[in-house]
Amino acid sequence: MIVLTGDLHHQRLGTGNQAHCPISEIQAAGRYLALLEGAGVKTTFFVSGRAFDEEWEDLRPIARHPLVEIGGHGYDCFEPAWVHRACLKLLGSYAGSPGMIRRDVRRTRRAIERRTGRRIRLWRNHMYMHGPYTKAALAAEGIELVSDGVRRGARGPRRTRAGIFSFPLNVMPDHEHLLHAERTPEHVAWFVRRHGWSDDFGSASYPIEEWVDRVLAQLEENEARGVISHMIVHPITMYVADGFAGFERLLAYLATRETRHLGEVLDAARDARARAGGCEEVRS
Repeated sequence: MIVLTGDLHHQRLGTGNQAHCPISEIQAAGRYLALLEGAGVKTTFFVSGRAFDEEWEDLRPIARHPLVEIGGHGYDCFEPAWVHRACLKLLGSYAGSPGMIRRDVRRTRRAIERRTGRRIRLWRNHMYMHGPYTKAALAAEGIELVSDGVRRGARGPRRTRAGIFSFPLNVMPDHEHLLHAERTPEHVAWFVRRHGWSDDFGSASYPIEEWVDRVLAQLEENEARGVISHMIVHPITMYVADGFAGFERLLAYLATRETRHLGEVLDAARDARARAGGCEEVRS
């Protein structure tokens, strides 16, 4: 079983990918969705609240598509950045205080509800920026599962002490491990040196053909071990990297496997936990 997810950001965020893309990020997501539709593959998109307020005409067919499930990605994606850098220094939490996090969830949720009529229950912070107050604040606002971070050994959603489920990514992410846009070999080497950056898949980035090879191998490995694969693929990243050519090769494999929305996997995990008497609580 495979859970395919992606993050969608409002255009005014001005990311490196957006600067290298001739169309908007939401428009790129529309082209990506057309490929998913042809393959019958489900996806869960974590979308910024501002995208719903400012780019609804392009977002409408995506948000209402039966293959798409929507989760929250913050309203402004931690802008302005100086505020969150100060929060990290003062509170040890880039996401901010519990009150700041709850207000951001509420604002995002209302923006999505106004357009879709649906209440979100899934969340991923921009850049996976998770802090000591995040889970409790999300749970207090009715979020049921958070998908922050990368953990190669993750096997599925696990309930945390805060009462919310957590399911980190367990397949190599695209953006952080892919050479594309401004992420040249020189830029990646500089970034890794300056920040000491690494995740559970190391610090290297690859050309898209090699990245696809590695992801396909990981999907097969997880399947052999009976593990749910939880992956992230950004539509704009695939578009900028090679016009979706690499993604189409990946999609050919996904089309032969069972894909589920993250919410479906959450429901199954909750049912299994209830049958087991409420065990398997984790700290993280």
